[in-house]
Amino acid sequence: MTDFRVCRWAAWSPGLPTPEAWQGWLAAPTWPLPAGEGQAPLAEVPAMTRRRIDPLGRAALQVAWWAQGDAPTGPVVFTSRWGEIARSVALLRQLCQGEALSPTAFSLSVHNASSAQYSIARGDTANYSAISAGAASASAGVCEAVGLLAGGAPQVLVVSVEAELPEPYQSFESHPGPLRAWAVLLEPAGAGLRLRAGAPASAPASGLPDDLATLHFLAGDAPAWDQPGPQGSWHWSRHG
Repeated sequence: MTDFRVCRWAAWSPGLPTPEAWQGWLAAPTWPLPAGEGQAPLAEVPAMTRRRIDPLGRAALQVAWWAQGDAPTGPVVFTSRWGEIARSVALLRQLCQGEALSPTAFSLSVHNASSAQYSIARGDTANYSAISAGAASASAGVCEAVGLLAGGAPQVLVVSVEAELPEPYQSFESHPGPLRAWAVLLEPAGAGLRLRAGAPASAPASGLPDDLATLHFLAGDAPAWDQPGPQGSWHWSRHG
């Protein structure tokens, strides 16, 4: 499998709104994340467009913009276990009450809404994809990115965004917690990070949800990490 490295990364959460705050958290990660209020600023997007984007989408686009910068990078992979499910629940409730549904609200509720908004906002025609793979969605997104690198892409941006499930679905979330998003810009490396899928396995839990445990490895310096899962495990390693 293609070795890769992280060129740049960015993260945002209401309680950790700055790179310095995230550096401090990554040095001694705890869960749940610190509490906070507010939304991702997303000053890169015109106000008229920004007002139509939900907090989850704003967080995803913000970290993507911070990690990618001004230059196009090629393929972009957005990952989220649940996506814009809060908007979907609101639409279902309106449907149950016999109310007319907004076509705009529906278009922004689909799983690739953030990737489409990002592509439109940047005027970028590169390959975009949206992935949902259960608790290991972030890992699956990185695996997709590695495949794109192996196929010749010079760089791939991976964006992960998660948020607490709305009622009545909160019982399905094993790690309920605040909105958080991160992005990593990946490129091939002669000797760098490796990701390998394996058989279902169990291992001591880190205490972090899988998306944040993935970021902790990507942005850290641990030599290896075994990430268990009921459908399949992932073995991460660092070389060189």
